[in-house]
Amino acid sequence: MNAQGQTGDTGTPGIPGETPPPEPVIGKSDKKRPAIVNDFSIHVATVNGSGSQSANNILMRSIFQMGIPVSGKNLFPSNIQGLPTWFTIRVNKDGWVARTHEVQILVAMNPATQVDDVRRLPAGAVCFSPSDSGVEKLRTDITHYQVPFKELAAKTTDAAKIRKLIENMIYVGVVGHILDIDVAEIEKAIRKQFADKPKAAELNIKAAANGREWAQANLTKLDSFKVERLDKTAGKVIIDGNSASAIGCMFAGVTVLTWYPITPSSGIGEGLTHYLTEHRVKDGKPTFAVVQAEDELAAMGMALGAGWAGARAMTCTSGPGISLMAEFAGLGYFAEIPAVIFDVMRVGPSTGLPTRTSQADLSFVYQLSHGDTKHIVLLPGSAEECYSLAMQAFDLAERFQTPVFVLSDLDLGMNNWMADPFPYPEKPLDRGKVLSAEDLARLGKFERYRDVDGDGIPYRTLPGTNHPLAGYFTRGTGHNEAAGYTEKPGDYVRLMDRLNLKYRTARAQVPQPIVSTTDGAKVGIIAFGSSHFAVEESQAQLATEATLPTSYLRLRALPFTDDLRKFVESHDRVYIVEQNRDGQLHDLILAELPDLSSRLRSVLHYDGLPIDARSITNDIVAQEGGK
Repeated sequence: MNAQGQTGDTGTPGIPGETPPPEPVIGKSDKKRPAIVNDFSIHVATVNGSGSQSANNILMRSIFQMGIPVSGKNLFPSNIQGLPTWFTIRVNKDGWVARTHEVQILVAMNPATQVDDVRRLPAGAVCFSPSDSGVEKLRTDITHYQVPFKELAAKTTDAAKIRKLIENMIYVGVVGHILDIDVAEIEKAIRKQFADKPKAAELNIKAAANGREWAQANLTKLDSFKVERLDKTAGKVIIDGNSASAIGCMFAGVTVLTWYPITPSSGIGEGLTHYLTEHRVKDGKPTFAVVQAEDELAAMGMALGAGWAGARAMTCTSGPGISLMAEFAGLGYFAEIPAVIFDVMRVGPSTGLPTRTSQADLSFVYQLSHGDTKHIVLLPGSAEECYSLAMQAFDLAERFQTPVFVLSDLDLGMNNWMADPFPYPEKPLDRGKVLSAEDLARLGKFERYRDVDGDGIPYRTLPGTNHPLAGYFTRGTGHNEAAGYTEKPGDYVRLMDRLNLKYRTARAQVPQPIVSTTDGAKVGIIAFGSSHFAVEESQAQLATEATLPTSYLRLRALPFTDDLRKFVESHDRVYIVEQNRDGQLHDLILAELPDLSSRLRSVLHYDGLPIDARSITNDIVAQEGGK
C-alpha cells in the first residue's frame, strides 16, 4: 500500500521500495500520431454515491447527439455509497455496443482504485487524473492529463456541499475539450439531464465550461483520440431495458402490478408505476393497482389472484425472488392461471453478486416448480424487444392461461442502449379463450379443463360472468375436465398430457428465433438475450481475422421451434454462447436434439461482467483449432 492508500501487484512500478518508473510523457510533443476517430472506450472511475452518474450520462449523450453510436455500462457495488464504481462509454463508428476488454481513455477520480485502473490501461491510452494523485508516475507509455478538479470546483461555486458533485461536471468539460466534443451538444445534454431543475442546469453548464476553458489554456493535446460528427444516431433514443419493459407492459394493458423491490429489476416496477400514474388516470382516479408486497412470494400470489379475476397482472423480480415464487409458479401452471413474471437476472446462487450480470436462471425458470412443469419463457435481446416481447408476454399468458416468464438480465435491464423509437401497438389485446354469458347460453355446456379444440387449451370464464354455467373450482390439486377433484391415475395422466400438448402448441406461437445464414458457413452460433451484441461483433472478427464465416440463430423463446433443428443440422459445429457456468442452454438443446449432440459446443462467460466479443472470438478460434 502506498502513501495514498492504493494497492498494486508486488514488483510493479509505483509501489514503495521498488525502482521509480521513468518520468511520464507530459508536455508538448512534436511526434505525429494517426488520429483514432470515433472508436474507443471511456472509463470513468468514481465512488458510488458521488453523483457521477449524471455527468457520465451527459458525456455519453453529448457524443450520441453528434450522431456517433454509443453505449453505456455502469459497474457499481451492492452498497448504497462509498465503494468503487465504474462507468464505461463505448464509442464506435460501426455501431458495435458490447463491452470491450480494454479501455483507451480513463478518468481516474477514485483514489482507492487509481493505481489499479491506470495499470490496466493498454499502451497508448489516456489518463485524466487529479493533479495531486501521483498516478502520472506509474506509466510512461500512456498520455497523462492532470487536472486541478478541486480548485476548479471551488471557483465554480461557493457552496462547499456541492463542490464534490461539481468536480464530475468539470471532467465532462475537460474530456470534451480533448476529444473535441461539440460544446453546444454538452450544454444540450446538461439541460436534458436537469430538465426539471433549471438552476442546477445553469450551474452544471458553468462547471463544464470552466473545465473546458481550463483545459484550453493549460493542456496540449498529445493523444490520438477524437470524435467527429456522423449521422448514425438520427431518430434513435437512448434507453435502458427496464424502462423499455415498463413501457411495453403499459401498452400491453397491464392493470395490476404486484412486486417487491430487488436489484436489478426494481427499475421495471418503479418505471411502470410512473408511466401508469401519468397515463392511466381517468376522472382523477387510477385505472390500475400497484401493490408493493411484503415479499416476492406474496407478490406472485397476488399476481395470480389478479390474473384469475381477469386482470392483466404481472410481477417483476430477480433470481432470489424467483426462488421464492416456485410454489406459486407451479400453481399457476397446474391450475392454468395467466400472469407475467419479469426476471432481470443477476449473479447467484444465493445473494451472489447482486449488481453483476448473468444468464444463469434459464433452466431454473424453465421448469420452475416441483413436479413436471414447463413454462413459456421469452428472451428479449435488445431494448426494442424488451418493449415488444413485454406486450407479447401478456397475450401469450392469456392465450395459454399460464404464467409466462420474460428473462432479461442486469446488462440489458440497467445499462444504456441505443434503440429505434418503439412503434405504437396496432393489434388489439388477445384475451384468449374467454367465454361470455352469451357464449355460455349458446353452448349450453362448459367444463373448465376440457380440450375442445385439440390444441390443449381449454376455455375459461371470468369471475362475475352472469350465467349459471360460469362457475368452477380452480384447483391446485388433481382435477378432471369438469374441475372436479380427483385422484384417479387416468385423470391425472390425461391432465398432464393435455398440459404438455398445450406447451407443444405454443411452439408455433412464441416469438420465433432470428436466423441469419452465411453462404458456405460450416460453423453456427446460437445465443440469446444481451449476448447478442457481442456475438454479432464476434462474427465480424471471426470473418476478418480467422477467415471463418458463421451463421447465427438468436433464440427468443422457449419452447424451442423447428428452426432449431434445421439450424443445427445445417452446420458441422454449433457454438452455444451463454453467460453462465454450466452451459444451461447447451443442456436444454442437448435434451431437445440428442441425436445431434456431437455438433454442439459451449462458449461460456460467467465472471459477472457483460460478455465481450473478443472472448467469444478467442474461444471459438481455440476450439476450431482442435475441431
